[in-house]
Amino acid sequence: MASRTARTLIQPTAESNTEDLTLTSHVIPTPNLTKNEHLIQVHACSPCAGELHWPRNFPPPQPRDLIPCPDVSGTVVSAPPDSPFQPGAEVYARTNYIRPGNARDYTIATTDELALKPRGLSWVEAAAVPVSAETAWQILFIHAGVVSPDAEMDRILVTAASGGFGMWVVQVAARVLGVEVVGTCGSDNVELVRSMGAKEVVDYRATDLKVWVEQETGKRVDVVIDCVGGRALQDAWWAVKQGGTVLSIVQPPEGVCPRSEKGGVKDIFFVMQPSGKQLGMITELIEEGKCRGLVDSVWPLERFRPAFERLDTGHTCGKIVLDLALNQ
Repeated sequence: MASRTARTLIQPTAESNTEDLTLTSHVIPTPNLTKNEHLIQVHACSPCAGELHWPRNFPPPQPRDLIPCPDVSGTVVSAPPDSPFQPGAEVYARTNYIRPGNARDYTIATTDELALKPRGLSWVEAAAVPVSAETAWQILFIHAGVVSPDAEMDRILVTAASGGFGMWVVQVAARVLGVEVVGTCGSDNVELVRSMGAKEVVDYRATDLKVWVEQETGKRVDVVIDCVGGRALQDAWWAVKQGGTVLSIVQPPEGVCPRSEKGGVKDIFFVMQPSGKQLGMITELIEEGKCRGLVDSVWPLERFRPAFERLDTGHTCGKIVLDLALNQ
């Protein structure tokens, strides 16, 4: 590296919003090899919806630079001697919130966060995968109990099914687990969600879920998986069977339950944890052609502000990606 500084996107304070983000020159981080840290040259990175609010609502356990974009794809520059990801390895990851994110030319990732980039994916396509795919994996295989030995769950509802998180839940549930999926989305994305494996697609702008489930028996689902929160989560409560499960990755479901009685419904709120092992299994699904990510739009790092403004609309189809090789 010719220089010890590199481009870095900074959120100045925990209260800062999109308009406050600043692209600056920052010292290249130094990995601690005794803590399994790798220095990664970043080729592409991806932000998460609402992540600029995280430092205020969920302060990092230790003070750190507030650098956005938890998803990254890149090349290993330096690594611990015993790491399976040696210099030159093409990798991707969702890095841990305890460290700065990846909207910078060089970043840090640990052994347990990393996986080899899927063969055939570009850097941009790879950066669109980790947090959404790992979240879907943890929803289905851990928290919602869809694949537990004693589960009798064969029908789920996914809100915002055309979004970055929702489309991964739909694909893994339908194509890998054989679960019947109902997805909600806007009218423009109905065919996309159906192509991802959903058996039924509900246009949330045109259909009231409470009315929808009352139209005929058998509409209600065993599990609701909410990827958007707010009114969508409140409405989705009507679609779950007695004794079923409502899970949200946005907010605690019980706080917006419109029912006077929950009917024995279990409600779950969780925050995903990075896992290179799970990401490695997702890589296999991608390489087998069973699942794929979707990129909404691609932006140079210098055009971070319109990229985040696009994200803030809440109407992306797939993931926003910053391509660090693009010129402004």
